[in-house]
Amino acid sequence: MQALESAYEYLYLGAIILLAIMIFCCLIRAIIGPAIADRIVAINMIGTMTIMIIAILAIYMKEGYLLDVSIIYAMISFLAVVVLTKVYLGVYQERIEKAKEESKND
Repeated sequence: MQALESAYEYLYLGAIILLAIMIFCCLIRAIIGPAIADRIVAINMIGTMTIMIIAILAIYMKEGYLLDVSIIYAMISFLAVVVLTKVYLGVYQERIEKAKEESKND
């Protein structure tokens, strides 16, 4: 039974390390990303992977309150992506209107 628990600990730690590497890759995409949409998706993925890390830590540490933290973080992450998308759409609409005005003036 001890060997099985040890194997699970290695599995949890391996999953956390893999998710941390993936978060770093998404952070690079969020910084470099050629389009705003790429950056928004990368930030959303970072939030999702952070939620998964917190859930794995809840199982690893046998602490139930961390699941509540991950649910709250999911709600905050969702709201952040909605706000970022709303801001992006506003900026996009403004650019379209500005381009239309410039084309009318020319």
